[in-house]
Amino acid sequence: MSIYLDNAATTPLDADVFNAMTPYLLNHYGNPSSHHAQGRHARQAIEQCRATIAGLINALPEEIVFTSGGTEADNTAILTAVHGYGIQHVITTRFEHHAVLHTLTDLQRKGLIKISFIKHDAKGNLNLGHLEQLLQTHPRSLVSVMHANNEIGNLNDIAQIGDICERYDALFHTDTVQTIGHYRHDLQKLKVHFLAASAHKFHGPKGVGFIFCRKGIHLSQLIHGGGQESRLRAGTENIHGIVGLTKALELAYAHIDEHQQHIQNLKNYMIARLSDEVPGVTFNGNSANADQSLYTVLSVGLPELNYGRNLLRCLDDAEIAVSGGSACSTGSASHVLQAIAAADNKDHVRFSFSKFNTRHEVDHVLEVLHQIYQTLAA
Repeated sequence: MSIYLDNAATTPLDADVFNAMTPYLLNHYGNPSSHHAQGRHARQAIEQCRATIAGLINALPEEIVFTSGGTEADNTAILTAVHGYGIQHVITTRFEHHAVLHTLTDLQRKGLIKISFIKHDAKGNLNLGHLEQLLQTHPRSLVSVMHANNEIGNLNDIAQIGDICERYDALFHTDTVQTIGHYRHDLQKLKVHFLAASAHKFHGPKGVGFIFCRKGIHLSQLIHGGGQESRLRAGTENIHGIVGLTKALELAYAHIDEHQQHIQNLKNYMIARLSDEVPGVTFNGNSANADQSLYTVLSVGLPELNYGRNLLRCLDDAEIAVSGGSACSTGSASHVLQAIAAADNKDHVRFSFSKFNTRHEVDHVLEVLHQIYQTLAA
């Protein structure tokens, strides 16, 4: 029995999304920059998708720029703030995705910015009082804080952070790659200048996403060439990807409440069973707290296996797909788990759920875990 519980890394493509994309792979293949009928049809599809996404998140169509995914969107936001607006101080957290942290570190190495990190407690909760202190000292900063952490699931109060940034005339960028399609976002209420999203985190295709850029902020081009995306992002548009992104987001919003309830129930069920049946189990960050964590992510510290055995490898051998942390951190220690000083004598596993997972699958995972520990104890 093959079970996929690594949905924070990527989600399976929804069949309805695939069906929406297919005509733009086989029939409507015109270049949207061409002036003939095929090109005009492609252009119309892209602009309709832009308007649809804007409507779902309560933004303006011109505030949506299509990208290759969340990494490009994050990079574009940061480089716009630094190169386009002369920002020399960036406030962020030690929990951000590498698309943010590596970009900032590179800019600091080049002497273009200085980085300050918001203090946090042992579970990874941010000290927003410290954020305000940093902004009092450096009022014209870029603040880059993700909505939900991709490894431990902690939710950050980006509405409150946006209010704080507004008081100090700071630019605010948030990576919502893990939460777009899983929560409703109202960009008229949320005081954010840049927001990043990626389709493959909510059952859309890989290789496509978007950046929301508040009207009045001019994006600096990361990719130069043609005049696509209102001269903000060069390169022939990924039409079928954009159509798939839009269809996936429409489906997510249409069923968001029922999917959240289903997935939260699965997560609660796994928490209860692990707590009852696995001595010494711990939960990293806020991932076991339904009010303070992303409902799709559960980060668990399990008893370490003896004889150098790797728990992730054992689960993989049993055809159970999970992660130790971010898929982008494969082969290296998780900077997120290090930041919260997660126990060294544990095997840390990230289970991440989707609408396609079932309670029967959770039962099977628990059965396999019992078998692994019993075999090694024998």
